Amino acid sequence: MQQEQRNHRKERIGIVTGNKMDKTITVSILRREKHPIYGKFVKSTKKFYAHDEKNECNEGDKVRIMETRPTSKMKRWRLVEILERAK
Repeated sequence: MQQEQRNHRKERIGIVTGNKMDKTITVSILRREKHPIYGKFVKSTKKFYAHDEKNECNEGDKVRIMETRPTSKMKRWRLVEILERAK
């Protein structure tokens, strides 16, 4: 019996910026990239909508999200774990 292997899925770590929706959180991911010419580090943020089944996240929490099949029009990520609670 051959067991099917899942493909590698992307994981990101970010901060929850919104939890107003039911079972959905908004996660902001901060990236720091070096500018190719000037050498300065430039910050850029991107927002992702993630599925939070138990509605356990609050704004300011540090979370890990994982790529998954589309859950709705905007949601393509799901909550894996809460790394740090907001203070």
